[in-house]
Amino acid sequence: MFTGIVAAIGKIVEAQPLEKGLRLTVDAGTLDLADVALGDSIAHNGVCLTVIEKTGTRFKVDVSRETLNCTVGLDGLNEVNLEKALRLADRLGGHLVSGHVDGVGEVLKFAAIGESHELLIRAPADLAKYIARKGSITVNGVSLTTNRVTGPSGIPFGHADFSINLIPHTVAQTTLKHLSAGSQVNLEVDLIARYVERMLGTESHPSA
Repeated sequence: MFTGIVAAIGKIVEAQPLEKGLRLTVDAGTLDLADVALGDSIAHNGVCLTVIEKTGTRFKVDVSRETLNCTVGLDGLNEVNLEKALRLADRLGGHLVSGHVDGVGEVLKFAAIGESHELLIRAPADLAKYIARKGSITVNGVSLTTNRVTGPSGIPFGHADFSINLIPHTVAQTTLKHLSAGSQVNLEVDLIARYVERMLGTESHPSA
């Protein structure tokens, strides 16, 4: 489990092809790896991956073809938001995040508004029912709060466009600063919303 509070910006410095996926070498940047052991989990742009090797400030993880097919940002030499797995004694600064991406959204707008930035994202139709005004959502591993949600209403749901206000600290400390209209982002909906759906007996959807 994670909180969606990014600890550091890392960079994928090598992507080695495997038979079914990629082996990534990641430079952890300022992320402290002293307490990271082999087998530990680290979220990369919201995707939970297992450390299989560690040397100095770098570590390696394997990414399956299935994960690559339903996420973005892990198939090239990109910067990634990093967060180590939550410990039971840690503060929950964001919200409960599983590290399993539910879908890929498209950025419609990313623009400065005063000192902050407005981020407008279009979520796919199968995620629309989980997104609510003033609710929590994870974008590329960052825990954020939706300001408003628009889009076709009724059942079945159409796509959902949701707006987020990003404070200067979030922009400076995450890779969200690189977004622009047309960018794709990893989305994970609120964990509680998924459990509510399950308890109500409605159909769930697969996640990566």
